[in-house]
Amino acid sequence: NYIYSIIIFIMTNKILFAWIGNTDLKASSGDEEAGLGPIAQTVSKIAFNRLVLISDHSEGKSRKYSEWLSKFSGAEIEISDTHLSSPTNYEEIYETARDVLDEIRKNFPDSEWTFHLSPGTPAMAAIWLLLAKTIYKADLIESSKEGGVRKVTVPFDISAEFLPSISSKYSDEILNITKGLPPESADFSNIICRCEPMKRLIAKARKIAVFDVPVLIQGESGTGKELFARALHSSSGRCNKPFVPVNCGAIPDNLFESEFFGYKKGAFTGAAGDKDGYFQSANNGTLFLDEIGELSLISQVKLLRVLQEGKVTKVGSTSLEKIDVRIIAATNRDLVKSVSSGGFRTDLFQRLALGVLNIPPLRERKGDINLLVDSIMQEINQSFKGNPHWKSKKLSPEARNALSAYKWPGNVRELKNTLSRAALWSYGETIHQDVIRESIFEFLDNPSSPNEILNRNIDDGINLSDIIGEVSSHYIRRALKQANGNKSRASELIGFANYQTMLNWMKKYGIENE
Repeated sequence: NYIYSIIIFIMTNKILFAWIGNTDLKASSGDEEAGLGPIAQTVSKIAFNRLVLISDHSEGKSRKYSEWLSKFSGAEIEISDTHLSSPTNYEEIYETARDVLDEIRKNFPDSEWTFHLSPGTPAMAAIWLLLAKTIYKADLIESSKEGGVRKVTVPFDISAEFLPSISSKYSDEILNITKGLPPESADFSNIICRCEPMKRLIAKARKIAVFDVPVLIQGESGTGKELFARALHSSSGRCNKPFVPVNCGAIPDNLFESEFFGYKKGAFTGAAGDKDGYFQSANNGTLFLDEIGELSLISQVKLLRVLQEGKVTKVGSTSLEKIDVRIIAATNRDLVKSVSSGGFRTDLFQRLALGVLNIPPLRERKGDINLLVDSIMQEINQSFKGNPHWKSKKLSPEARNALSAYKWPGNVRELKNTLSRAALWSYGETIHQDVIRESIFEFLDNPSSPNEILNRNIDDGINLSDIIGEVSSHYIRRALKQANGNKSRASELIGFANYQTMLNWMKKYGIENE
């Protein structure tokens, strides 16, 4: 059974996606007028390795239909249950379909996809068409009793991005947060977004900006941490005073004191005159400590002492200088984990993390991609406007779709660099999809990591049985989670012949009591 499951897994490359419609359910109950129904009619004519069916019906009806459908196809059948407030709610249909598609793409990255337009409601068909022409590469088919099964050709290109609605709950919350605050500064207005998480984050940032307290900004590289730091400064009572950014990761321990606290003439070889450090330069203003998580424990102790005392001593001096700075720190690390592991001091973390802002990665900012693309392209066209070799650029619909489909691990910074490369490499006025794809540099996540199944070092030998057990346990647990603990459903998801086989494997790997 195990070998059979592995073979099926490897061969599973042709997948049909469809909503289960009322006509399909009628067909499975013997309604002669319904015939076979759109899905059964299709799979009886076209061979697929896997059928992924989304259902807004009861679990019992869906399972019964799956059993009936298996008589017409030898494909693996996967039912994804959901609950829609209405079968014509475009937003819910879109989000449900995308969640299912993303999960399948993760598990079967090289599969060929077909979306069935006929089952379900017209709204469901519209979303399949939209997804196939924008984010996902998929064939479209339709079927009917009279016309049979036909491939659908759409003779136009479109570009579309999910536009999230701002719920009244979030709107009221944002109004409450910002109530009584000064008008939004230009720096906050320049943060481009329409999604709820970013709008709420900006509201929180505006609220904390007017209080003279330290702020910790957390977010992946390229999310715009310095942009937020500058906006906080410009909205504070220190806006007319210095804003001094410092890259903590670029300062070695032996230069920490001279860089941060300054030095006196003759303090060391090369000290030709007195020099202020970052703290003196930022006095009465804001000191932005970027990548604070990169500081060594030794440097953290020195920084903590200054924050506690509010005074610094220049290298080569014995006198204390009083300083008044607001600290805004930023990191792409999880500082809570660093504190737990001993890599970051608890007392320094408590000093810095009074106001905490967590910037979401670009892949979680639904509806923001095209806004950012338009803004960046405007900047690019403006910056090269005076060059006689430059033609103003625009993006084709396919190019925009390629940008929307990518996950952007480097976030907004990577998006800007990619668009800049594409604009420079594109010969004409329109940037096409192929140029965008050439401009994206996709990096493997630790391709030679010893924890990866296919890249483990075998110089000293490995235990293949343990590795097989690790993979098996992983997928069994995932199947159980996706099936909400339903072992029969979980066994279907991972290709076991029956429920009993599932129980035997769970017992083998000690999962039955979890």
